[in-house]
Parts: sequence; structure tokens; C-alpha cells
Amino acid sequence: MLFNSREFILLFLPIVLSLFLWLWKRGWSRAAVNTLTLASLFFYGWWNPAYLGLIVGSISANFLIGRALARPGESHGSRKTVLVLGLAFNLTLLGYFKYANFFVDTVNTVTGTDFRLAKITLPLAISFFTFQQISFLVDTWKKGGLHYSFERYAAYVTFFPHEIAGPIVRHYELIPQFALDPWRDGLWQRLGRGTSLFTIGLVKKVFLADPLAGIVDPIFAGAAKAGALGTGDAWIGAIGFAWQIYFDFSAYTDMALGVALMFGYTLPINFDRPYRATSIRELWQHWHMTLSRFLRDYLFVPLATSHWLPQPRFLGMIITMFLAGLWHGAAWTFAVWGAIQGLALALYTLIDRRFRRKLPAAFGWALTMLFWFETCPLFRADSFGTAMQFWRAMHQGSPGSQALSLENVALMATAGAIAIFGPSSQDVASQRLQPRAYAAAAFGMAVFIALFSTWGEVEQEFIYFQF
Repeated sequence: MLFNSREFILLFLPIVLSLFLWLWKRGWSRAAVNTLTLASLFFYGWWNPAYLGLIVGSISANFLIGRALARPGESHGSRKTVLVLGLAFNLTLLGYFKYANFFVDTVNTVTGTDFRLAKITLPLAISFFTFQQISFLVDTWKKGGLHYSFERYAAYVTFFPHEIAGPIVRHYELIPQFALDPWRDGLWQRLGRGTSLFTIGLVKKVFLADPLAGIVDPIFAGAAKAGALGTGDAWIGAIGFAWQIYFDFSAYTDMALGVALMFGYTLPINFDRPYRATSIRELWQHWHMTLSRFLRDYLFVPLATSHWLPQPRFLGMIITMFLAGLWHGAAWTFAVWGAIQGLALALYTLIDRRFRRKLPAAFGWALTMLFWFETCPLFRADSFGTAMQFWRAMHQGSPGSQALSLENVALMATAGAIAIFGPSSQDVASQRLQPRAYAAAAFGMAVFIALFSTWGEVEQEFIYFQF
């Protein structure tokens, strides 16, 4: 079920929210949280009910492993063994479903063999709920004593606003909130601001991200067929995809945070105007922020402080971003894209440490955005050949552009201006927006127009549903 679908907006969300609030009003808080879990499992199973067993099994196994890690009196060695087994369980599950075919294809390419596996369908959200549960196990091993009930833990993992594509929420950020009464002071303010944030995300998705996909997708499809690609089309495709993925993913995050706020819960921010960054390091500090902090805390810091890795800080960046690239997709294009990001971060850190001077803000911003545009084709392309086709066209292609129309230019310019100069969605919904009748009418009209402008069409999935 998609956040931008009529089933979600007109049926699922109002029914589940009303039932949740009613149960809390009657004093049945436990039933309210459990109902939220069941609704979240229904939301997950809407895509493919066959994988409900997978997520329920993963939750049950990780809860039991967490209990074993928190058991008092266990020796450090025993607890470490349990942690290793728990990590192995999660990574094996993720590796089989996401990377088994990729591994076999790579072996076949290198050795000339012809091994074959049955087609494995990637379960929805497996990357996200696996990372969340890994963080729970590691934190339990480090700190101990993290005793949650199974009901609260299941609600944390399955909570449908963040279940499919994040943000990647830490257990301590959400589980304690399940004890909060949604009828506490500020109910109507939370409902209003949550609805506003959801609407901002819906508008981003329907009126910016999806139309940008209409420009970008044909350009990449043409390049994949090895057709002629003009310089103008190549740059429109690269820049257009940069705008598209930002608005698509930040739209999902806005909608997730908005829905959570309606239920009385606060989720961590995932984007904070990344396209204003004046360095590649600053860009990654403001882009997919919950993934960045997960990688920093659970991968980069252990690598950067290790004694067996030469130049651990710099190699740690490259290894971390290489694996981050592979996390995005089981393809060498993603892995190389990640390694390039890591090299850029390491090089920036080295230069910054040696010269201790910042570039002029405008020049740093231009350099950062140029690097981002240059690497976007590798992330979006389905092969190295398509990416090379793009890069050749961007720098030595033929003049002219089939995608260069007044409508496309206007959309690209509007998207770029909003991404670079506009305020963050959270600033608009939580600080700048005041409760006024005209504001409520405007947001209501925006939802109405977004819904009916796509009535009868198939709703476009979010890009990060693939990961």
C-alpha cells in the first residue's frame, strides 16, 4: 500500500487512526498498540502476504536474541557469541534474499560458469527492518538491560509509517513513546501539523517527483538501448534524476513523519536541505540522515578506530560507503557509486585536515553539486554501459536535446529552486505554519487536487521501495 494511494488516504489511515484514538480514549492502551501492530502487518502484507511470515519470524528471533543478550549473569564471552550469532542471522537473511543471485551472477561472470538459482523476489523493506534490528542487538549487547515487552518491540519494528522505507529508527527513539497517551495536551496541534507535513510530502511526490520521472525515465531508457544521446539530454537526465530522487525520498519521509505525528509519535528527521551543502561531507550529513548515522555508529567508527586497518579513518570511509552502495542495490553500479562517494569523502577530509581552509561557500556548493550530478547516472543506470553512455554524452556528445521543452525546463527550474532555496518541510510544518482557517483550506485543497489529478491512474511507487 502506498502513502499516495487512495486506499491509504481515504480508507486505511482514517480507519486505523480513529480506532487507535478510540481505544486509547476508552483506556485500552495495550489494545491500541496491538491494533497498531496488526494494522502495520496488514499494511506490509498488502504488497505480498507471503512475506508476512518472514517479518514476523525476524521480529520473533531478534526479540529472543535480545532477551538472551540482556540476561543477567551471562559472561562477556557468552554474550558476544550470542551477538555474533544474532548478527549472522540477520545478515544471512538479508544476504540470501538481496544478494544471492547477485553473488552467483558475479561468480558466473568471473569464472565462466553457468550456475543458476531460482528467482528470489526481494521482500519489501528487508534492508530497513534488518538494520533496525541489528542496531537493537548491538545496543543491547553494549548497554544491557534493554527489557521491552514483545508487543512493544513488534510495534517498533512494524510501525507502518517507517516500516517500508524508513527513516531508520532506533529502538530508544520510538518504543518509550508507545506509553504516551495520544490524547495528551497538544492533540489537535499534532494532528494539524502531521496532516500538513503529510500533505507537503504528497505534493512533492505527485507534482514534482513523478513528473520529473516522466522526463528522466525515457532518457535513461534511451541510453540503455545504446541510442544516440545528446549532451542536453544527458545533463537533463542527470540533473533531473538528482531532483527526482530528492523529492521522491524526502516526500516519503515527510509523509512518514506526518502520519507518525498524527498518532502522537515523533520520528527522526531524514533530510535537512542537503542541496545547500558546500561540501560532500555536509551533503551526506543532511541526506538520508538516519542511514548516515547508522553507518557511522555501527560500521565507520569500529573501522576508523581499528588497529588492523592501515589509515583506518580514510579506508573506513571508503569501505563504509562501498557497503552503503551495495545496501542500495545488489549491483556493481551501486557498489562503485558508493566507493566513489567514499573516495570523495576521504579526499575532502584529507584536504580539509591538511590546509584547514574552507572554500568560498559558492564555489564549494558548485563543486559539490557538480560532483553529485556527475555521479547520479551511475546510481540510476542499470549497467556500466549506460552510465558510460551518459558520461560520454555529458562531456563530448552531440548538441541538441529532445527533452528540452519549455514545460520540462520550467519543471526542472522549479524543482531546483525549491530544493536549493526552499525551507525544509519540517520548518514549514512545525515552525512557520500557524493554525489558520485559510491554511487548513489550502492544505485540504492540495490533497483533493493531488488525489483527483491521478484518479484512474496507477500510483507511482517510491524509488526507495526497491532497496
